[in-house]
Amino acid sequence: MIKIAEREVGEFPLLLAPMEDVSDPPFRAICKELGADVVYTEFISVEGLIRDSWKSIEKLDIYDEERPVGIQIFGGDLDSMLAATEYVEKANPEFLDINYGCPVKKVTCKGAGAGILQDIPKMESMTRAIVQRTSLPVTVKTRLGWDEKSIRIVEVALRLQDAGIKALTIHGRTRVQMYKGESDWSHIRAVREHPGIEIPIFGNGDVDTPEKALKYRRQYGVDGIMIGRAAIGNPWIFNEIKHYFKTGQKLPPASIEERARICLRHLGMAVEWKGEKRGILEMRRHYSNYFRGIPDFRETRTRLVTSMDFMEIESELHQIMKRGVLLQMA
Repeated sequence: MIKIAEREVGEFPLLLAPMEDVSDPPFRAICKELGADVVYTEFISVEGLIRDSWKSIEKLDIYDEERPVGIQIFGGDLDSMLAATEYVEKANPEFLDINYGCPVKKVTCKGAGAGILQDIPKMESMTRAIVQRTSLPVTVKTRLGWDEKSIRIVEVALRLQDAGIKALTIHGRTRVQMYKGESDWSHIRAVREHPGIEIPIFGNGDVDTPEKALKYRRQYGVDGIMIGRAAIGNPWIFNEIKHYFKTGQKLPPASIEERARICLRHLGMAVEWKGEKRGILEMRRHYSNYFRGIPDFRETRTRLVTSMDFMEIESELHQIMKRGVLLQMA
């Protein structure tokens, strides 16, 4: 059984990645229901937290049904990172996660996210200070390095472990790669196989099918896998992977009826959490993903993404459910 600090998180935990504008409480709760063992919040700016920005403060919300949950923070200033830990502690998550992996320029140019991979001593000292400041178990998500010539992930893992973190997730790309090309898990395996590593090592990057999850589990020896983009529109992937691990058989893909049912629940939770107007607007990014591959769906999608009436959207989703039932009966 894998543990993060003293908390058991499964024999081979599947983790939901922190994704901006995606990993909010409704989506996390759905993924937890459908097999995710640990979920992480969207990454939260520590500068926003300490300035009481409502957008940052709101991201601290946690549903009981999504636990265990990690709140992920990012920043390049030590004092701000330390001050933000107090906000995180008040939200009472199971873990505090530090983002040392975000590749976007507006984050890295401030020495935050993957930007800190250019200053590993600072990365270690900042992590150590945060571990000493908080009573929460601290975890980290990072990348292989800044670029291909500066991959020192084994050294980074050992230094972060010495600083006191309780688990490490490694995305198998460098910052320069962004999200392009294939992720290279051979470096993640090198970390996992190092005799000095005692904490769980989770792999992230490109796992989008049960077959690939099993292959990566066997080939790279990681303690668990973090799923990101593959869960968008397909939160069933967690249960699909677990079923494949257990039986060697693939579950059939979620039916149209099931997709519409979960989408409807997602919409309801989004409206409850964000209010009707904002909940409806922010759900629009999910419809194409939930109903990907359904033939002759363009007109239905147009109605879903243009209506501001909750009852109309609900009715549309019920119609999709009925359509799915009829197709199954045919």
